[in-house]
Amino acid sequence: QVQLVESGGGLAEPGESLRLSCAGSGNGIRSVGWHRQAPGKQREFLASITASDSTYVVDSVKGRFTISRDKAKNTVYLQMNSLKPEDTAVYYCHAPPKYWGQGIQVTVSS
Repeated sequence: QVQLVESGGGLAEPGESLRLSCAGSGNGIRSVGWHRQAPGKQREFLASITASDSTYVVDSVKGRFTISRDKAKNTVYLQMNSLKPEDTAVYYCHAPPKYWGQGIQVTVSS
């Protein structure tokens, strides 16, 4: 059974940085993705990293968000820089096809 646990969220001011962590347990985790869902909006895909550490970041956050992995810790990170109020959302990590973390709140506000 795969379990994913996010951490590192919280409150940040515009322009600040946060690093989210997704700690995985169980067998079968290959690629991992980060998604977010803002109030009243659909969940949106942000970034992914494959088992071979190939990464992809959507254009809307490229240059500000970076995804990386520490295989020894079985943890995937989402580094978020230059945060904006519109980055406020619940952030989820996802190990396809069906494993999701519980979500973690990120609030960007002055």
